[in-house]
Amino acid sequence: QVQLVESGGGLVQTGGSLRLSCAASGRAFGSLHMGWFRQAPGKEREFVATISRSGSFVYNEYTVKSRFTISRVNAKSTMYLEMKYLEPEDTAVYYCAADPSYTGLVDTHYNYWGQGTQVTVSS
Repeated sequence: QVQLVESGGGLVQTGGSLRLSCAASGRAFGSLHMGWFRQAPGKEREFVATISRSGSFVYNEYTVKSRFTISRVNAKSTMYLEMKYLEPEDTAVYYCAADPSYTGLVDTHYNYWGQGTQVTVSS
């Protein structure tokens, strides 16, 4: 069983930055494809970015607009999401997801999820 713990969320002003972390345990981190999703109040969960076991990545460019950077450090069993130029529309609970087989945009294909970390961007 894989456990995922997100951290790094908080309250930030428009234009500010945050770095989210997702620490994994229970399975070799290098064997996992990882992803970030987010869910705003009253909206469905949406894909933000994914990074494969080999380090290749895909972004939701419509949402990210080249402001976010996903990365992973296998030696630390941790994935990151560096977020810059934050906007009020980025306000959401951000979730970390993992799967040993799937690396893609569909949230239901990921087997493991963290509890989420709240990001609030004030205008």
